[in-house]
Amino acid sequence: VRSVGELLTNIYKGAMSRVEKIAKDRMSNKEVFNLKPQELISVKPIVSAVKEFFATSQLSQFMDQVNPLAELTHKRRLNALGPGGLSRDRAGFEVRG
Repeated sequence: VRSVGELLTNIYKGAMSRVEKIAKDRMSNKEVFNLKPQELISVKPIVSAVKEFFATSQLSQFMDQVNPLAELTHKRRLNALGPGGLSRDRAGFEVRG
């Protein structure tokens, strides 16, 4: 089972490689001496990747705020069936116990 931090790290690494590619493309197309860092590096790939992760991930859920007990139960749940986790076929009684 991978943690949310590990999944976010993978998303972040992919976004950083896109930022690197965009910066290299901009450096090859323009005169490097006159460029400012703001013109060279864009944070849009990072922002969009993180937003997409939290909007579409199986691990991203709305918190159940009906009552305090439901909220506490929701916070304690562990989703082992998410990306990098178990499949329903492989989840035997040993894992469920």
